Amino acid sequence: MKTIHIDPITRIEGHLAIRTEIESNRVTKAYSAGEMFRGFEIILQGRDPMDAQQITQRICGVCPISHGVASILAQDMAYAIHPPENGRLMRNILQAANYIQSHIIHFYHLSAPDFVDIKAINNYQGKDPALKNLKAWVETQLASKSLYPAAPFLPTYDAKYIEDSELNFLAIKHYLDAFKMRRMAHKMGALLGGKLPHSPGLIPGGITENITAYKIASIRSLLAQLQNFIDTAYIPDVLEVANAFPEYFDMGKGYGNFLAYGVFAESNGKATYLPSGCLQGDTLTELNIDKITEDVQYSYYSSASGLKPQRSETVPAPEKNDAYSWVKAPRYDGQVMEVGPLARMMVAYHRNHSPAKQLIDSILSGINKTPADLISMSGRHAARAIECKLIADHCSQWIDQLVPGKPVCKDFEIPKSARGIGLTEAPRGALGHWLEIDNYKISHYQCVVPTTWNCSPRDDKGNPGAVEKALEGTPVADPDNPIEPVRVVRSFDPCIACAVH
Repeated sequence: MKTIHIDPITRIEGHLAIRTEIESNRVTKAYSAGEMFRGFEIILQGRDPMDAQQITQRICGVCPISHGVASILAQDMAYAIHPPENGRLMRNILQAANYIQSHIIHFYHLSAPDFVDIKAINNYQGKDPALKNLKAWVETQLASKSLYPAAPFLPTYDAKYIEDSELNFLAIKHYLDAFKMRRMAHKMGALLGGKLPHSPGLIPGGITENITAYKIASIRSLLAQLQNFIDTAYIPDVLEVANAFPEYFDMGKGYGNFLAYGVFAESNGKATYLPSGCLQGDTLTELNIDKITEDVQYSYYSSASGLKPQRSETVPAPEKNDAYSWVKAPRYDGQVMEVGPLARMMVAYHRNHSPAKQLIDSILSGINKTPADLISMSGRHAARAIECKLIADHCSQWIDQLVPGKPVCKDFEIPKSARGIGLTEAPRGALGHWLEIDNYKISHYQCVVPTTWNCSPRDDKGNPGAVEKALEGTPVADPDNPIEPVRVVRSFDPCIACAVH
């Protein structure tokens, strides 16, 4: 048996270490370790409840909007208020903008360097003027040793990359274009939330920014450009990578258990555009949040295991025996669950969500794959791209429903004592905030975040977390260049800063 330590895993958010045990060039066991502690839940105790949505957004710089939304949803429940229509729609559009930028970042800036060969410039002999200019630019960057933004592609693994030189060049061009797309998505969100990444506009009862005809026109224009990039670059590039690496549809399958809370509130205040549910195999059941617990036997916490979030505590224990991660181990009815775009698309498909089902079938048919093939490393990338298009396309309907001059929020009073739960979906998966107020101050706050689900250590029963399980069986062609496990881990888009909040 050979042990491979990959520490740190680069091109993710935060500090993650993976230890794998290899036999016959395959992973037999894997251990996922979050390597830092932050303590946001402790910081919030005793503070004014209105601080919560601003402080929790600082958990992450990539998905702060989702944390802000989860916090104000918990407060909406605690204060017994609902936002007016403009407030609901603006929250949805703001969150959609954050999804779009996050998904584009993940594929192009975090994952694409695993597949694209920057050195292919030496082989390109095509006539496309744009690509020839790009070749000259990259050559100049390399010759001058000024590698930004080529630096993330270097150094390379001694491994298989895309072989088609023109496809490599298109991917590099789109990598650069994606920076502009991210800026556009941020601008789109900032028009509604005041600024991004951390929005001051998210408040209980709605949002603070008024909506105007000028803002609506600006948002429409930005969305149209993002939609064009998704349709002409993002989805085609994901499918090209899938075709170039068919073996990755057989890697990273994991348990096949999926959990989604639902996201993008509909007008009745209860339903969501992307639905909630728990999918295990082909069995879909309704979400029951009372089944959520957190184990900590292998986590650096001394708090009790198996508690529900409304009762669980955050008590750090850095010297704890047998612990190997600062990430807790959330479980649903005692089961390990995967969350994220793949979970949302699988739940939507099994709920016969018509737009999602049609889009999934249409795109997968082009590469001769089925929804079952999505449960894989390549499938996670495809699911994320499909979801990005689904959300961007539906976002135009929310924009059309905005009415300039109408209210965007409701007044409220903070009660002396109250409880609230805010459930939503961050780009990386199911996100929940549990809030308790006593004597007008926060007395208890707990967050169960997407990467806590996905990158958890083993639970009290010894069951591996979702990423740990997905790594089992992964082939490692060269133990000195373990790119295959790294590709599997990155397909989850881990955010360890969130997981160790």
